[in-house]
Parts: sequence; C-alpha cells; structure tokens
Amino acid sequence: MYDVAIIGAGVVGSAISRELSRYQANICVIEKEEDVCNGTSKANSAIIHAGFDAKPNSLKAKLNVRGNELMDAISEELDIPFTRNGALVVCTKDQDRSGLTILLEKAAINGVPGCRIVEREELLQMEPNVADDVTCALYAPTGGIVCPFHMTMAFAENANVNGVSFFLNTEVKHIQKNENGYAIETLHTDTNEVETYEAKVVINAAGVYADELNNMVSEHKLHITARKGEYCLLDKDAGAHVKHTVFQLPSKMGKGVLVTPTVHGNLLVGPTALDVKDKESLSTTGEGLAFLSLTSALSVKNVPMRQVITSFSGLRAHEDGNDFVIGEAEDAKGFVNVAGIESPGLTSAPAIGEMVAGLVKEMLSLSEKDNFVAKRTGLLHPQTLTIEERNALIKKQPAYGNIICRCEMISEGEILDAIHRPLGARSLDGVKRRTRAGMGRCQAGFCSPRTMEILERELGMSMFSITKNGVGSNIVIGYNKEV
Repeated sequence: MYDVAIIGAGVVGSAISRELSRYQANICVIEKEEDVCNGTSKANSAIIHAGFDAKPNSLKAKLNVRGNELMDAISEELDIPFTRNGALVVCTKDQDRSGLTILLEKAAINGVPGCRIVEREELLQMEPNVADDVTCALYAPTGGIVCPFHMTMAFAENANVNGVSFFLNTEVKHIQKNENGYAIETLHTDTNEVETYEAKVVINAAGVYADELNNMVSEHKLHITARKGEYCLLDKDAGAHVKHTVFQLPSKMGKGVLVTPTVHGNLLVGPTALDVKDKESLSTTGEGLAFLSLTSALSVKNVPMRQVITSFSGLRAHEDGNDFVIGEAEDAKGFVNVAGIESPGLTSAPAIGEMVAGLVKEMLSLSEKDNFVAKRTGLLHPQTLTIEERNALIKKQPAYGNIICRCEMISEGEILDAIHRPLGARSLDGVKRRTRAGMGRCQAGFCSPRTMEILERELGMSMFSITKNGVGSNIVIGYNKEV
C-alpha cells in the first residue's frame, strides 16, 4: 500500500515525485515506457519560457513565471544544463506590431521582468540573421534553454535517491476506487504480468492519456487532443546561427515556428502544429519538414537546412479548456489531476511539482524528512576538464579514455556512469539521452554496436533483448548464418 502513486514519469510526474520525496511518505511512480522522459518530455522545444504569452491569471501564466524563477536554483542543485539566452518575438512589415504591445502588456500583468520592444537597428546588433522583413521584436531576457532529458532524469534520480520507487514498463489498465483509496491494475509490458498497486492518493500525470485515466474514476470528463509538432535538428556547425530563441507572433495553435540554439550547441527549428487522433503518432512528414524550412525563413534568414542531422516529432496534451487542469477531482477524492500540460509545461514543471506536493501534503498531513538529499550530480563530461585533469582521470579510470561515440566524443566511462547511476539506462536511447552517444552527425551509425556490447556486458543482457527504446524495438532479431 502506497501513500501516493504518481502515474507518468515525464518531466511533470518526475518533478512532483522529487518534491514529494521531501516528505515522510511511501511513494511510487508508475510509467508504461521503459525509461523516464519517454513521451512529450523527450520531444519538445527545450525552452524555458519567460511567461509573456500565457493568458493572465491562468494556471499557465502563474506556473510558467514561477517555474522560470525556480530554474537557476534547480539547475544548480540538480546539475542540469541550463542557459538564460533570452527570447525574441519578431514582427515583420506585413504584421501588426500591436501584437507585440499585447504581449508586453501580458508580460507586465504576469510579472515577467525586463521585457521591452526593440527596433530593427538594435535587433540586428542582437541577431544579425533576423529576416530582412523583420521590423521589431519583443525582447524577454529571462527566457532560456535547457536539456529536457537531463531535467527530467535529474528530478527522477533525485526522487529515487530519496526513496521513491519507480515501476517502468508498467502500463495502467484500470483504476478503481476502494475503501483504502485506489486500486491500480497494471500490465508489465515486458513480461505480460498483471499486477495491482494500491495507493491512498493517485496523481494523474499521464500526458496525452490523462483524460482516459480521469474518466475511469470521475463523472467530470476531460478531453485531451494530441497536438503533433515536428522539428528539425541541425548540426553543431549551425548552432551559432542565432543566439536567442527567436519566436514568431503566436497564433491559437501555439507559439509558431521558432529557431533556437540548444544547450548542447545545435540549432533547433520547429514545431509544426497538427491535431491528430492517434496518441502514438510520432511520424514526420515531407510536408511538415518543408513547412518548417519555409516558415522559419520569415523570422530568420539563411537557416542552413542542409545541415539537418535528424528530424523528430512530439505530442502536446491539449485540453479543451486551453489551460492546465490541476487539482483533486470533485467526485473522486484522493485522485489528483495534472492534465493538459502542454507548453509551457516544461518551464512550469518545477512549479507544478511545488503546487501538487503542497496539495498532497495537506491531504495526507505529511511531515518533512530530516534527511532529504537536495543535491544531485550529473554525469561527468571529460571534455569539460583541463588536459591535466583529463589525463589524471584516464590514468585512474581508463574507460574515460576509450571513445565510443566519435561524433560527440563520448567515452566508455560516461556510458558506464549512465548505466549504473540511479534509474540507469537500459536501452540505446536511454544511453543516448543521458550521454549524447548517438546524437551526432552519424546518428548512432558508428557507436550503436559498441554501446550494445557495453549494455550486454554490464547488465548481463542478451544481445537479442537489447532495444532501441523499450518493448518491440529490439535491434538484433536473429543470425545471418548458422552458429
């Protein structure tokens, strides 16, 4: 019997688990994928929004601004790559600049500091590659960029160190109210075993599936639409094409196509916005990628799209009310919804964690731990060391001198750390998200076999059971000749 069961190990569920791990409670996280950060949290714009776009007094506005405020302290505590590079919303000569004035007014109401409108002359000094038709822009200095993988994994690892249990490859099939709280019927997707977990409080952080879980226990139905966004990731040679995150004036479908550097030195272009019925639809299309190339040129000129090294898509959980849905279901006491967490969900995650942990603390009268561990250390990156420090490290631990991924210069030592740390990697994508092995120009063409050999050796896995990203994505399926 758990005090709290959190369903979903994306950035929001993981942030909630970390905040709740401050208290004396028996907590678990149930996740249907093979790793944390496998849904929306792994495929988004990696932006920490300033908060000028959200409707004033909405949950999106309040939690966006609070989440942004928390990022400096959290990135330091949890060792998360984070940079405040600032954001620009550009206006072209064919657009009404009053749209920027409206955003500036929203920024003031929402409490976003430092926002102002810059004219073209100053804008060119900030961003020489803005399109020729751009006349002015809203500048928000508190905007930032982050690694969403490391942000999610940092929350989850820290929660795990503080006693939270994580059940991966565990899909929730049904939730039933009972006298003790809730019975959560699950299917272990890797073994096909059925298991029931019981909890006094259930937190529904299931992303695009949050409406389905709510509708199992409540007559107050939710409806979530999966909104697909396609992206292009460009090589590091293109990473300095812009310094700030460059937005276009937003529409009812979102904040438009952006062009932004990433914390790892690449350039990111996207997303599109298309509502889809299939909540597992992660395909990209020629039309979508062509749209990104055409539309990004309206704000930034000469984007070197020939340097695209990969494309991907993600799904946003759009709720019909166009705001976050956070709180206890009226007719299902102990069932807390954290639903409709689309943009600015990544930014808001730390604040959502605070908010939900506060609610549950009151519900269960929880008391704080004396031994909460607030600090987490991320993977060691030898490239950040001096030559002398790196040589000393390799002498002590030779695995750090064995380069596995040549594109990103990732060593065997880093992969070993990724495997053996709390909630360690169990798949190729698990290693990739933790270390960047496989994220370079060749997109894992060279390093995959060597990474698989390390997984096989370190985890005692058969080569046949190693997957790219969980159940059904096995890499090796047989022999090409008899052995």
